[in-house]
Amino acid sequence: MENRGVASFVQAGQRAGEWHRKYLEEIRKCRFDTIAVHGVYSMQEALDFNQGSIIEPVYMSTSQAYRNSDEMEAGLAYQIPTWCYTRIANPSVYYYEGVLALLEGYGSGLETSCMATASGMAAIQSTVDPFLVDDPRKPGGPKNFVATCQVYGGTFQQFAIRKEKERGIEWRKIQNPLDLDEWERNIDENTRFLYGEIPSNPLLSFFDIEKVAELSHRCNLPLIIDSTVATPALFRPLQHGADIVVQSVSKSLAASGFTICGAVISKKNITTGIDNDEMKADFASYIKLLPNRDNGPNISPMNAIMALNDIRTIRTRMDTVSCSTQKVAEFLQEHKFVESVDYLGLPSHELHELASRYLFLADSEHDPRYGEKVNRYGHLMSFRVKGGAQATRQVFDAFQRIFRATDLGRIKSVATIPAISTHSQQGEEGRKIANIPDNLIRLCVGGEHPDDIIRDLDQALGTLDGRKVPASAPDYSSGGASSARLAP
Repeated sequence: MENRGVASFVQAGQRAGEWHRKYLEEIRKCRFDTIAVHGVYSMQEALDFNQGSIIEPVYMSTSQAYRNSDEMEAGLAYQIPTWCYTRIANPSVYYYEGVLALLEGYGSGLETSCMATASGMAAIQSTVDPFLVDDPRKPGGPKNFVATCQVYGGTFQQFAIRKEKERGIEWRKIQNPLDLDEWERNIDENTRFLYGEIPSNPLLSFFDIEKVAELSHRCNLPLIIDSTVATPALFRPLQHGADIVVQSVSKSLAASGFTICGAVISKKNITTGIDNDEMKADFASYIKLLPNRDNGPNISPMNAIMALNDIRTIRTRMDTVSCSTQKVAEFLQEHKFVESVDYLGLPSHELHELASRYLFLADSEHDPRYGEKVNRYGHLMSFRVKGGAQATRQVFDAFQRIFRATDLGRIKSVATIPAISTHSQQGEEGRKIANIPDNLIRLCVGGEHPDDIIRDLDQALGTLDGRKVPASAPDYSSGGASSARLAP
């Protein structure tokens, strides 16, 4: 083979990059559903490189082979598009990253990029750690970050134990995220970022993101938002001033439950006082090619493609489950054994009006069923059972259709008791701060007909009224599940 030199490969890479840039300009003009279905996988790529496959292929390969030493040199120096090693980049992962970047940026006019991770927790770590490096220009007090305490239990543990206890990085907890003064009081010259989860898991905490973003940027700090519960189908934080979004894609976006995966999506040119121009210019690409190359929290190509197939229908799915959850919440609100219901779609909820300013079904104004912007509030809700912890366990144990698991966002309805599961490790004091009582049941409504979920809830709550507890499933614990299931 003729040795054409490194420059020839760089020029070819530039031509490919220019073609891809033009493709992205065209796909950004499409509606949300079209972007979710097609993403960055073009017909030309299918025909030229993938045997005409209309669905993105799974590239189950550890690395890319190069034509010669010049192409390898250009690739490993990141001078040309390359799949050099799947810990860094892979075509299947690229399809996954591309569609998430486009969806989070939809309607904003912003340029966005995405870094795939093996889980939502890896996405959070990948996002916050670059801001927690030592800065020789700021030799003052210890580093800190400001974040709401209404977060997923795993996030609470990462912040409280892995960052604060083990590394001495102070987590300044915001207990009332609606209080802008509380945010501002906790910021000083050693603060590195602001962080919030909205809507939060499990209590659906919400705050005025545009006001917090304005404060964050005025203090030269990035605002990071975990938007797992809403997904870009209902809420796109970058559009409202956030710099970075983290997604536990395992949840709402990937409803089938086949895979664990996460993502970091950032806008170009984030706000930060960290002296790193490359990081500021394109945060997600920076962590992909440098810190995460070295730390290795990578996603499997198979997981990326399985999640991608779920993402294609995210808008219509979130519409359906939101409507079902609304009906379930209205039922529970009137039930005599329910103390209270946390669901942003209920007009009685204290945050309903604020949430209604931000949570809209993407493109509903262009949907012939609606013809106008419509609010949708997602699939996650919580309710408190009258009678305390034991009554709550009794109701929980009586579910026949709703799965008992620490999962959410599934196509099947799932429930858990956060105090004994997702938030158990943060201890009684931590749960008190986050307002997680022991009579709280978190319910994630799936794709079933809502009447069937209501029927299951009604019979389970009915056990508190002396109604007969339904016959439980066979007990496989003594003889082993497999043998029991095969028994006559």
